[in-house]
Amino acid sequence: MSPPSIDSLRRQCDGPRDGALLRFALGEALRDAGDLPAAIDELRRALAFDPLYSAAWKQLGRACLAAGRQADAAEAWRQGVAAADRRGDRQAQREMAVFLRRLERAGH
Repeated sequence: MSPPSIDSLRRQCDGPRDGALLRFALGEALRDAGDLPAAIDELRRALAFDPLYSAAWKQLGRACLAAGRQADAAEAWRQGVAAADRRGDRQAQREMAVFLRRLERAGH
């Protein structure tokens, strides 16, 4: 997303539309723009709204990994696997389990 899209998403934060989906979209936009610390913060905010939001856990792990924070990525995916299991989201559960195994095999 372009910076104007990020600005548009940010203007909606703390308003009536604020929630997990908005923060998730903002986190993804920030990650795509290369602002990994801000992306991680927004994805964590998405999870504060909905701790079982498996897509947010998956993207949080990816953002942490891209930021060189392997331990944080592994923890996000562990929590994401558990959240996906509770929600019954088998596809996300399998994907994060694969990401976690790859990370662990790489020695992180």
